Amino acid sequence: MSEHQELKGQLEQLTIKAKNAEAENKMLVDRWMLQKMQDAERLNEANALYEDMIERLKASGLEKLARQQVDGIVRRSEEGAEFFAESTIPSICKNRINAHEGGCASILFEYNSGKLISGGQDRSIKMWDTSTGSLSNSLFGCLGSVLDLAITHDNRFIIAASSSNNLFVWDVNSGRVRHTLTGHTDKVCAVDVSRVSSRHVVSAAYDRTIKVWDLQKGYCTNTIIFHSNCNALCFNTDGLTICSGHVDGNLRMWDIQTGKLLSEVAAHSLAITSISLSRNGNVVLTSGRDNLHNLFDIRSLEVCGTFRATGNRVASNWSRSCISPDDNYIASGSSDGSVYIWSISKGDIVCTLKEHTTPVLSCTWSGLGKPLASADKNGIVCTWT
Repeated sequence: MSEHQELKGQLEQLTIKAKNAEAENKMLVDRWMLQKMQDAERLNEANALYEDMIERLKASGLEKLARQQVDGIVRRSEEGAEFFAESTIPSICKNRINAHEGGCASILFEYNSGKLISGGQDRSIKMWDTSTGSLSNSLFGCLGSVLDLAITHDNRFIIAASSSNNLFVWDVNSGRVRHTLTGHTDKVCAVDVSRVSSRHVVSAAYDRTIKVWDLQKGYCTNTIIFHSNCNALCFNTDGLTICSGHVDGNLRMWDIQTGKLLSEVAAHSLAITSISLSRNGNVVLTSGRDNLHNLFDIRSLEVCGTFRATGNRVASNWSRSCISPDDNYIASGSSDGSVYIWSISKGDIVCTLKEHTTPVLSCTWSGLGKPLASADKNGIVCTWT
């Protein structure tokens, strides 16, 4: 009997210990669950902070992009700031320069500068001080007529499209040809450099191809083949897409990485001769052999303005018109030797400049707001203020 009671007492003690252990275990499980919940909450807070940071970075990036595209005093670029002012309507021919023998088809200004670059039928590239009209530098090595020019955003390299089926790249500082870009099988009539990266270049030739080039390595990275020859092209501000103007009168947009045709519109009844992107990248100007100058919304490719004038006749398949740096005016040369200036907001002619005696092939506006420059079939270049 005493042994039974002893066993019963031990059982009760073990039962109490078991209950205590169970209670302790439950407490530990509850504490562990609470800790896990707190860890989960901290993880959720960290995720929320991360997502908020990403959103802020996106917002700051969009704000930066918006600031870059706003017409104001400074626009950020790879090598610093691009300064420009409100454009003035030119009225006086400041310089009349005998620039090239046999004609000048292409002119453009350096970034942040009044220095003008011209390319001619005499196979030379020349750089001019527009304040004095004096020659400051000459670049040689091109094997054919210069049909179009481009310059990198840091003003280090000049690229010429040539009738010799090649593109030539000069280092401005040394004056030497750094690359000869080969691959086209007919004359190269258009070239442009990305606004995002000075490394990427596009060109168009009369072999029905558009080529994408890596300027750092000096070779072609993609080729777009199309049935209608391209007369003019330009990069969009994203650096990933380009606009091209074709002999069939259509304006087309391409993805340069995939070569995919993104959109197109019948822009002119005859060949497109020129494409010029506005400073803010929202509109693109096309000119055509139908003697019309059209503005297209870059997102929808819908016409948002058409400009024409009695007497204004586009002189060639590569006649280049331009938009002023403040996006307020359009300038276009004519076969009668005149340069016509339109107000974009009013849609009317505000000025007609007369100095050339032969067809004007190219117009370009300095990013500083002035001067405007024009070049003609006799190789004469005029600067206007």
